[in-house]
Amino acid sequence: MTSHHRTAPHGPAIAAHGLRKAYGDKLVLDGIDLAVPQGTVFSLLGPNGAGKTTTVQILSTLVTADGGRASVAGHDLAESPDAVRGAIGVTGQFSAVDNMITGEENMILMADLHHLGRREGRRITAELLERFDLLDAAGKPAASYSGGMRRRLDIAMTLVGAPSVIFLDEPTTGLDPRSRHNMWKAIRDLVAGGVTVFLTTQYLEEADQLADRIAVLNQGRLVAQGTPAELKRLVPGGHVRLQFADATVLAAATRALGTGIPDDEALCLQVPNDGSVRALRALLDRLDDAAVEADALTVHTPDLDDVFFAVTGRPGNEKVQAR
Repeated sequence: MTSHHRTAPHGPAIAAHGLRKAYGDKLVLDGIDLAVPQGTVFSLLGPNGAGKTTTVQILSTLVTADGGRASVAGHDLAESPDAVRGAIGVTGQFSAVDNMITGEENMILMADLHHLGRREGRRITAELLERFDLLDAAGKPAASYSGGMRRRLDIAMTLVGAPSVIFLDEPTTGLDPRSRHNMWKAIRDLVAGGVTVFLTTQYLEEADQLADRIAVLNQGRLVAQGTPAELKRLVPGGHVRLQFADATVLAAATRALGTGIPDDEALCLQVPNDGSVRALRALLDRLDDAAVEADALTVHTPDLDDVFFAVTGRPGNEKVQAR
């Protein structure tokens, strides 16, 4: 299936420096810096009230920041908001679908809004309905669609405008597991086609599955930012589990490493380790020096739930940047 999205200029798809926003005396965003490369998924996580929705509203030109600068798809938000609007798509929990008309009619309405010619509008409508597995339902009123179908139609409608950057605000909230996985596939396909996705979600597993980079927002500040693997290494509790052939080798390994919790019954040794290449190499080098061989090695790192509660659970937490 050919993609018809616009190509953004060179440079990051989204860049923000020192974004600030207050409502009255409540500071909602307190100096946010973001850089989202083109053709990636960037996920913004945070507790309710952390400022996620405000960030999306500012970057999608719905709300004006009080301070700082940002560009989206190469266009400055303050100087060229219309150009930004022409390059982006926004969809999420509350859909733009009109329940009174069919799925196909919803799509054609979007094509008309984007001033596409009749033939081009119908071509793109057919292509997107097929891509999102909605052809069979295209002639039925949207009111009869399931939640997952409605969400897919909403994204298909967003794509009629060929955006290079899409903001997905909690796109799978309330969906059953199968529909959620179908949506994940649709998002991966978008990114494979070169689209940049800015995702807010309340599902940490979703961010872990989809995001190239994740930022955690708490009380208007970014408290952690990095790849999912980098964020997990920020939290103590990571360890390596080494499996050995017999009790003698296990005992030799325990002596050589001088640390860890041996399990004589399972012939395993659990050693504190952050799972980084450097730390694993150092561990294996020590075993080699002692002429001890492990049969198997598994790395256990904290999950994003651990990261989330560690970086948002303490008010006034200092910003942590994963390198």
